[in-house]
Amino acid sequence: MAGAAPLRVVIVGAGAFGRNHLRVYRELEQAGRDVRLVGVVDANAAVAAEAAARFGVPGFDSVDACFAAVGGVDAASVCVPTVHHAVAAQPLLERGVDLLIEKPLAASLADADAILALAKKHNRIVQTGHLERFNPAVTAARGVLNRPMFFEAHRLSVFTPRSLDVDVVLDLMIHDLDIVLSFVGSPVREVRAVGLPVLSNKVDIANVRLEFENGCVANFTASRVSTERVRKLRFFQPHQYLSLDFARQDLLMIDVTAAAGMDPAALAKLAVAGAHPSEGLSLRKVPVTEGEPLRLEIESFLDAVRRRGRPVVSGDDGRAALALALEINGAIRGHAARAGL
Repeated sequence: MAGAAPLRVVIVGAGAFGRNHLRVYRELEQAGRDVRLVGVVDANAAVAAEAAARFGVPGFDSVDACFAAVGGVDAASVCVPTVHHAVAAQPLLERGVDLLIEKPLAASLADADAILALAKKHNRIVQTGHLERFNPAVTAARGVLNRPMFFEAHRLSVFTPRSLDVDVVLDLMIHDLDIVLSFVGSPVREVRAVGLPVLSNKVDIANVRLEFENGCVANFTASRVSTERVRKLRFFQPHQYLSLDFARQDLLMIDVTAAAGMDPAALAKLAVAGAHPSEGLSLRKVPVTEGEPLRLEIESFLDAVRRRGRPVVSGDDGRAALALALEINGAIRGHAARAGL
């Protein structure tokens, strides 16, 4: 908004995610956007000081100290470990600060509900940090959706000590759960799941099958003990198959009717006549405008703050993904008990 005062932003949590948020806000500020980075908060004073020196911003070991020094704050990114989200969000919401809270929204539904209740009470915006929603390939896929009926999601990572306060469902799979929920737009009817701890004391690898009320089926595999990094989502819809690569930000579409100008009946006749199936297929890349998902997410959050509108990924969206993830964890525990694991 022309002439508007810059939004004053703080980052709470200066770990790996927090430093990425610091970088993006600083880049936006240096690019002349109407945002001003005014502080970074971390309970570990040494971590706060290191981040402060690196990004040229005041560092504090508490929200109280931050507010005492810098005064009013408009918005904040909450990047502390998931188990501390509700505790970190409370004093900020009570001071009238709009929040971008890293995914998952909270560690429990009770904590998520407490955050959302405070946001409603103080008329504050809460956006959940499901940054894959802002992946340009996901944006492109949303533009060609036509009643998808089957999904296959794979999200594999090598083991790191990061995010071990939560299991692999809340750490990695929740990205794909959120995207598929937003694509399908139908309640989940059935959950089947299996998972195992491998290198930590929480589930490190999981496989899940969901069936939705509209008949769509989705399979998810997530692992944080893989030898490779994979971030892919494939799905089928009438006459089309799409393959989305999050890391490469590309989207391939195979259309069984478009290029050949044939309907399924014509393709069947070709098959009977001995023609190769590929003669009735059209493979093309869907145009994708590349961009950094985190930057796009933060820009979207700041836009929601300025216009006082519902964010693209609302707190309610974050709660829905969390509720499904926790239901999956319950199904994993049930399977483990039945299997004697």
